[in-house]
Amino acid sequence: MSGEGDDKDVEEFAALLRRLKDRTDRSYSQLARRLNMNASTLHRYCVGEAVPLDFAPVERFAGLCGATPEERLRLHRYWILAVAARQRPRPAEKPVPEPEPEEVPAPAPGPWYRRRLTLTVAVVCVMLAVWGSVSAISTHDTTKPKAAPSTPPAAPAPLAWTADSQAWAIHCSHDYVVETSPARVPPPPAPEDAGTWAAQQRAVHGRETDVEISVQGRTTTAVVLESLRVRVVGRAAPVQGTAYAMDQGCGGEVSPRYFGVDLDADRPLARPVAGSDLGTPVPAVHLPYKVSAQDPEVLLVKARTQTCDCRWYLELGWSSQGRTGTLRIDDHGRPFRTTSIKGLPHYWYSAKGWAPYDG
Repeated sequence: MSGEGDDKDVEEFAALLRRLKDRTDRSYSQLARRLNMNASTLHRYCVGEAVPLDFAPVERFAGLCGATPEERLRLHRYWILAVAARQRPRPAEKPVPEPEPEEVPAPAPGPWYRRRLTLTVAVVCVMLAVWGSVSAISTHDTTKPKAAPSTPPAAPAPLAWTADSQAWAIHCSHDYVVETSPARVPPPPAPEDAGTWAAQQRAVHGRETDVEISVQGRTTTAVVLESLRVRVVGRAAPVQGTAYAMDQGCGGEVSPRYFGVDLDADRPLARPVAGSDLGTPVPAVHLPYKVSAQDPEVLLVKARTQTCDCRWYLELGWSSQGRTGTLRIDDHGRPFRTTSIKGLPHYWYSAKGWAPYDG
């Protein structure tokens, strides 16, 4: 009976995966590429042949298929039951009795030398059998392994977030440090193409990195953003090269509110800073701060350095309905990176190409 219940839990989980997939016009291969997994593995999940041990790929799958918050919660509940079912030991099958050996009439006694040879062979076989048994006992551990405890994994954080580390100040002003000479560096890109341009030039953020963090609850239940901490994981000598300005600066009429970070401090802090909109003050974001599925928030972090090539990331602390946790905010699994431009040649792009910066 327990085996039938186990199969039912796995089938309910797989059935919901299939229903979500059927909503899309994508094949298993197309979905698998977006999920960074093998197409055959995704197919095995959807037909109930396997259950993922980590919920992260299931959560990404649900997002690609447009699952509602209620469906995500139901999918997580089915996944917990399916994992527990697959980890539960199966009942042992009843052994099949071996058939009784048929009686074979004893052969007629042979000559004495054949009887002696037969006796010798039998003694050798017995000795080999005994030696093999002793060897097996001495080389194999007969201790029964202890079953690993079946503990359902923790529920995912009630927050969804994205981070854009290629944001420019007011979408116009930014510096990059590139080791290539001005004659070989292409013109500045449009702000929306900054990531591609920076990757092609192997550019590093110069003097300041602006990170736009979009935070949203997964359901209508409020999630409280408790803290925003800065973790510097590496400091080195500034990158040597040329600093390239994306323009000659922006006007000062509009300034968004943000969290300022001094990466040169011994213990950098994310300090809230107010903004302005055509002279009208924009209050700073002070934590704690509530978000939900209907009330998202965009947090802007400006991290600056004058002394080092700094690598760093953020930790966002949250609480909701008695649960607490911390999200690591980084650059697609890597730390953010900001280098000083102090003492470097500084260029901006004019109608005639790159020219020494005079601002």
